[in-house]
Amino acid sequence: MQNAIPMVEIIRGDRVESIHHGHAVICNGAGQIVRAWGDPGAIIYPRSSCKMIQALPLMESGAGAALSDAQVALACASHQGAAVHTQWVSRWLADMDLSEADLRCGAHEPYDADARNSLVLAHEKPCQIHNNCSGKHTGFLMMTKAMKAGPEYTEIDHPLQKAILQATQEVTGEVSPGFGIDGCSAPNHACTIHGLARAMAAFAVATADGDARARAMHRLTHAMHAHPDLVAGEGRACTELMRAVTAPVALKTGAEGVYTGILPSLGLGIAVKTADGNARAAEAMITGVLIHLGLLDAHHPAAQKRLGGPQRNWRGLTTGHIRLADGLI
Repeated sequence: MQNAIPMVEIIRGDRVESIHHGHAVICNGAGQIVRAWGDPGAIIYPRSSCKMIQALPLMESGAGAALSDAQVALACASHQGAAVHTQWVSRWLADMDLSEADLRCGAHEPYDADARNSLVLAHEKPCQIHNNCSGKHTGFLMMTKAMKAGPEYTEIDHPLQKAILQATQEVTGEVSPGFGIDGCSAPNHACTIHGLARAMAAFAVATADGDARARAMHRLTHAMHAHPDLVAGEGRACTELMRAVTAPVALKTGAEGVYTGILPSLGLGIAVKTADGNARAAEAMITGVLIHLGLLDAHHPAAQKRLGGPQRNWRGLTTGHIRLADGLI
């Protein structure tokens, strides 16, 4: 990835052990760059950081109007597969007279230790509901039913995916140069980091009394910061940082070191991408930006865990810390 700059340093003892390069953009509601690091024009796959964009057709169309905030949050989630997540998804599917077999996200072990251990002890295998994207896919199924479209909703030429592409291009302000297939089998449309930040800023300035799109954006943002436990899960950066901030925000991680932030109180959107795909570095950068913007206390445990605080080994010994590159912010 060209023109990435030193962003996050891993310190062990008194030495820099690793340096993670990357890009980041802060954008305002007019689509203008407020601050940028690296190359704002770098083209990336947003991965799961754009799930709120993928949920836009569901909410903007009105098909998801009757959903609870918890269900809307799950439509944007990369969840742990904990009981609270799988129970919500299971009920939502049942309410639509659908089942786990209708999902197209694939199965993987739950990230939640209790859920994983329960499966092992019961000699059971994980199913698609345990997939961290099962909430998003249940939302996809709801929109597919409303469209009276076929069951293969992850296919690129499916009406749902065409609607997601249109929404993506409209909110990023760009024509996507192509797509890749995400871990959950859904298409993931490439965009620039500036475009992704522009989209997040559009969510940030959307209001409940605006047009259909603005109302949908506002509802998605509100649901995410109202249910941080459902967006990710206990111990996860999205959940802990959304709980720690001084004003409501919506934060979303994506695979390969992508992170987005929607900051309604400031009318700003953030997009972060680490060149090497390191998630820890992306978490450190988004934490640093939130601190810089006055939305997060640098001494809060959720901040210290990801930036500035002691890094400990399995015996509890302090081994070093994580810091932003000198002069970055």
